[in-house]
Formats: sequence, C-alpha cells, structure tokens
Amino acid sequence: MSGDSVSGTGTKTDGRVERGNQTRRLVLGRTMDIASVEGLEGLSLGRLATELSLSKSGVFALFGSKEELQLATIRAAVAVFSRQVVTPLADVPPGVGRVLDLCRNWLAYSSGRVFAGGCFFYAVSAEFDARTGPVHDAVARTRLDWSTYVEQSLAEARAAGDLAEDADAEQLAFEVIALMEAANAQSVLLGETSAYGRAERGIVARLRGAATEQGRAALADPA
Repeated sequence: MSGDSVSGTGTKTDGRVERGNQTRRLVLGRTMDIASVEGLEGLSLGRLATELSLSKSGVFALFGSKEELQLATIRAAVAVFSRQVVTPLADVPPGVGRVLDLCRNWLAYSSGRVFAGGCFFYAVSAEFDARTGPVHDAVARTRLDWSTYVEQSLAEARAAGDLAEDADAEQLAFEVIALMEAANAQSVLLGETSAYGRAERGIVARLRGAATEQGRAALADPA
C-alpha cells in the first residue's frame, strides 16, 4: 500500500513538473519573440502573465526575477539558433562548402524570421553592448561563441586544403559575419529580402578569393 502511495505521489509530482516545463516553454517562446523586436528590457513577468493568461505568481515561481527571465531567454534562443543553423551540418565534412552552407543556414534563419525581429542576437547585442552585468556577459559570450565557431570552420576548411595556407580565418570570419548581419539589419529595417541574396553573393566571392583550386571547385554552382 505504501508503494502505491509513493507511486501515486510520484505521478502527481511528475505531472506538476511537466506542467511547469510546458509553461516555461510557452513563456520562453513568447519572450524570444518580444526580445528580438523590443529587446530584453521589454520583458516583464507581469506582461507575460497577462499576455499568456497565466498567474504572475506562477511566472515568478518559474524565473524568480527579470534578470533570470532575460538569461533564460538567451539560453533558449541559443538552443533554437543551434537547431536552425549548426545542427543540420553535423554530418557535413569540413571544407569551404560546409562554411558556405553554414552561412546559408544563418541567412535562412534570419530571412525566415525564426524570431519575429530577425536575428535575436543581433538585436540584443545592440541593446547590451555598452552595459555591464550578467546579461551583458551572457550576450557577449554567445557572440564570441558564434564568431569562434565560424573561425574554426574556416580553419578546418584551410586544413582540408580548400583555402590557401595563408588565409586568415579570423579576418574571413569577421567579414562573412558582417555581411550576414548587414543583410539582417537592412531586411528588418526596410522590410525587404534582396539584401540576403547580396550577402550570399558577397560571401561566395570572399570565400572564392581565399580558396585554392580545390576550394573553388567546391564553391562552383552546379551546372
């Protein structure tokens, strides 16, 4: 009998945990969209409770403070970004073609409005770049992680023989990221999509300029 009681309590506990997880996912889905348009300062526990028809005490119990809500939103956005941009290339071998696919995934992530305001991290970086504190540090870390990942992908392409031995992976990463973010900014501001095509053409041209004959063959458009 005691075993049944424990089992029943465990089931009830599991149900409460799952409901809490569902509510957390619901809240974070909304906060990511709000932050991509209005910034992380646009988040508030009361606003979310009202918009999602939740109790403010319930939202507070999940996050505890506005700062923790902001940090949780950043973590959730990282997971979404990874699924959209990085994970699809898990089985693609290193090379300049993989770098181009990575950039194309990023452009699709922005142009497809995975987040309502375009690239989540571009939006919140502008908001927190001159501030200090845990939220600034979390935003800065995501930006550094992304640029480092692009640099690493370019370095691997160089090691694979697709880029010239003297190709500067750090400089190339800076340039291709700048092209992608320029396309995001122009598209969001002006409500048009042609900038994404221009960014892709610029990225291809920059990669081709640093590529070996082998790399240029990998970048050639299929006939």
